[in-house]
Amino acid sequence: MNAVNHMHSNSPMYGNIRLYAGSACPELANSIAKHLDLTLCERDIVTYPNDNIFIKLNSSVRGQDCYVIQTTSIPVHRNLMELLILIQTLRLDSAARITAVVPYLCYTRSDKKDQPRVPITARLVADMIEVAGADRYVTFDLHADQIQGFFSIPGDVLYAYHVVIPHLEEMVRKMHRPVIVSPDLGFAKKARNYAARLDLPLSFIEKRRLSNAPTAKALTLIGEVRNHDCIVIDEEISTGRTIAAAVNLIKEQGARDIYVVFIHPILPPGSVDMLLDLPVKQFITTDTIPISLEDKAKFGDRLKIISLAELLAEVICRGNQGRSVGELFNE
Repeated sequence: MNAVNHMHSNSPMYGNIRLYAGSACPELANSIAKHLDLTLCERDIVTYPNDNIFIKLNSSVRGQDCYVIQTTSIPVHRNLMELLILIQTLRLDSAARITAVVPYLCYTRSDKKDQPRVPITARLVADMIEVAGADRYVTFDLHADQIQGFFSIPGDVLYAYHVVIPHLEEMVRKMHRPVIVSPDLGFAKKARNYAARLDLPLSFIEKRRLSNAPTAKALTLIGEVRNHDCIVIDEEISTGRTIAAAVNLIKEQGARDIYVVFIHPILPPGSVDMLLDLPVKQFITTDTIPISLEDKAKFGDRLKIISLAELLAEVICRGNQGRSVGELFNE
């Protein structure tokens, strides 16, 4: 049963669903609304000459179950402030419950004090979302699962794995001796889940971050890739240099066709051109972060985007009706 059928056959626990979206991911927000057979609620977002953001709702949300859909990618601070201000606007208008739906949560790499005199910014972001007035949160593929502990409010941390796997199952049937490759040991556990589900061998690349620079040097390949088609899987692509180092290393080691899978397409300026220079047959990602039309055109047929809208719509529907989200994944 899809989300729309569930909505017609079950009673809401917290008032009717009201969907609001910031300006960061309009296509994803509209797609979620379409799956729920709803429309996004109207709101005004105005940026004043002093760069302050003003938001006004165009209808009352008193006693309603409100969902704010906003990813916090580049421009990070504008998108984060839009999220916080929109949440507080709903709270001050007496919404019954507010859920922050944040497909990509910013600052999740700043999750610990790994050197003296540094912040734990991921905790700060969690605190701000709560203080703004959110009752719950929904997000995808956090950099580290312990970030869930930074929130005092309940939430659903989802994994694109459940949507990406069916596509990969179709893909590996046509590949030659496929192998999963983790571009660093930090992602190895999650990469192992993909390998186990697909019943494929797993290789790792050991890398070391030598400074506070945003890049790292790939050092050692652990596993066999020679004469194998390789699926390199990572959580996100930011600068692209980590993936570039991984791809070049396994190609030097005799890999055949190479596919790159990543959940969050951050893709700052310059990264797309770097990726397109790599010997990669296809790039596969999701829509947690929108990719510009210009960058899509550059990728052409080498880019496959898997939408998470239907899954998010189902999670919103279940949240509204007080039903288990884990049941979706047999958990």
